[in-house]
Amino acid sequence: MNKPVRSNGRAVRLLAAGASWIAMSASFTAGAQTAVPPALQPEGATVVASLAASGVQIYVCKRDAANQLAWVFKAPQADLYDASGKLTVKHGAGPSWESADGSKITGKVLQHAANPDDAGAIPMLLLQATDAGGPGLLSTVRYVQRLATHGGAAPAASCTQEGQEGRSPYTAQYVFLQ
Repeated sequence: MNKPVRSNGRAVRLLAAGASWIAMSASFTAGAQTAVPPALQPEGATVVASLAASGVQIYVCKRDAANQLAWVFKAPQADLYDASGKLTVKHGAGPSWESADGSKITGKVLQHAANPDDAGAIPMLLLQATDAGGPGLLSTVRYVQRLATHGGAAPAASCTQEGQEGRSPYTAQYVFLQ
């Protein structure tokens, strides 16, 4: 006779979170493949890795030329995951990317394009890798595409104090090319 199986609430939540992450990763991959503007496609490049990102775009409140307070982009902060949900790369200021294997790159924006599927999102980008360090996943990367962006625009609420920080959640697909 089989004994009834008791549900472990934590295990159920972890399984549900994993399932939703896999679904989100699949949608990123599908979105990234459907609408890459030609300006963001370097000729002859091949894919090293395609990773789903979740994080924030960080803004700081500064005075503009008219002495008015306004949000100014400061840096990204995101975790990039492979198709199995494994944290593979950390993304930060520079912009920079560091793989779990120790390889790292920084980038310089070459081109940008609006996301036609989300007009309020931060732009999609093509960046050139300008610096590399350490052997590993990112050591041969020459270009980075930021695709399928959602969210990340400057906070909608006005900033009220110089130096105030605002964070806007975003998701994207990062494609590393050699």
